Amino acid sequence: PSAPKQKSAEEAEYHHLVLTDADALKRLAVDYLHPEIGVDNTDPTATARCYFDRPSAPQQQSADEADYQNMALEDSSTLKKLAIDFFHPEIGVAISSPKSTATGRCYFKRPSAPKQK
Repeated sequence: PSAPKQKSAEEAEYHHLVLTDADALKRLAVDYLHPEIGVDNTDPTATARCYFDRPSAPQQQSADEADYQNMALEDSSTLKKLAIDFFHPEIGVAISSPKSTATGRCYFKRPSAPKQK
């Protein structure tokens, strides 16, 4: 009764596989949490190519994206013009032709206006 219980061969193999998996998971966790360590390359023929940063990759835009971009730029230029008109009332309003029928009326200086205090 003083000797420890012996594992069967199947139990020992299963125990070894579990410990191997745990060790692999630990290495992956360390690699994920510490990207500054880098990757050890043991195979000198292992190479990689980034297809996103390559200089020969043209930047493509679909027709719908180009139309949407043009509409967004037009909207932003219109909003910029409106913001300038709002924040700089001293600029005034430009009339396209001198014979236009654009008129304005001051409701504060009209003769029928109630007296202001």
